[in-house]
Amino acid sequence: MIIYVEEKANPKQLEILKEWLNDIGVEVHSLASEKGTILGLLGETQNVDVDLVQGLDIVKKVVKVKEPYKSSNRKFHPEDTVIQIGNAKVGGGNFAAIAGPCSVESTEQICNIAKAVKAAGASMLRGGAFKPRTSPYSFQGLRSKGIELLLYAKQMTGMPIVSEIMDIGNIDVFEHVDVIQIGARNMQNFELLKEIGRTDKVILLKRGLANTLKEFLMSAEYIMASGNENVILCERGIRTFETATRNTLDVSAIPLLKQMSHLPVIVDPSHASGIAGLVRPLALAAVAAGADGIMVEVHNDPEHALCDGPQSIKPEAFKSLMEDILKVRGVLF
Repeated sequence: MIIYVEEKANPKQLEILKEWLNDIGVEVHSLASEKGTILGLLGETQNVDVDLVQGLDIVKKVVKVKEPYKSSNRKFHPEDTVIQIGNAKVGGGNFAAIAGPCSVESTEQICNIAKAVKAAGASMLRGGAFKPRTSPYSFQGLRSKGIELLLYAKQMTGMPIVSEIMDIGNIDVFEHVDVIQIGARNMQNFELLKEIGRTDKVILLKRGLANTLKEFLMSAEYIMASGNENVILCERGIRTFETATRNTLDVSAIPLLKQMSHLPVIVDPSHASGIAGLVRPLALAAVAAGADGIMVEVHNDPEHALCDGPQSIKPEAFKSLMEDILKVRGVLF
């Protein structure tokens, strides 16, 4: 439920209204916008007498929200959410590029890639330390050692780092990681989402392989309902009947999510296609569709990468991509 407050509402009356709502078991989220104050109501909203509230002098109108996702709903928060990560901003017209290897393999590898992607214009460094793999015989990542190497690269370059968590039992290892990624396989791991929602970390939530946008936002809702509103949505392709690519990039999800939610939306063209040669066109399509950022896998030696080499582009290709992104954004935005 949403209460739109009159622009010249008496502050004392507004506080009395909030206190009354709290007393009847309703959680009130207040947002000041150019059009006045908006009160987003969560919890026991069935206790609210809509006619009574609507009749108050300070209330412009009361709207019931039909969608099950509330905190992530643009109706609750009409303006874009902007998330600050180090010197980078995501959302609200701010574009962020996240780049780095699928897996951290060595000090030399991660440091060389970090320097290269930063020089090309990346604002954050990604790197997998704990790797969810389809096969139990595939490289599972360096785990805590991988996080240590990412932190070393961060110290050397000043870039915020992004890495995926698989088990809340490892949360202490992620203490100094700037952005914690929830991978596609864990999008509906609700216990993990609730626990990660109790942290103050920025959370990058990837869409599941076969999940609807509604289900995607409901997963974001789990994180936000636990108290953490710093959520970035990532479209990374969904599973369809097509076998020519690893997944199918849902470009329509970008403008739709931005209509449905106020949260920043970025795109991972590497996992969407699984083919290095398709990363550039898909990334540019995402930018043109209004994405707030991209996350690209970059490796200095893809042929010998321990994980996802076929979808990783080289640093020089990433540099060229960033130049093209600037051109597209210069024309459209």
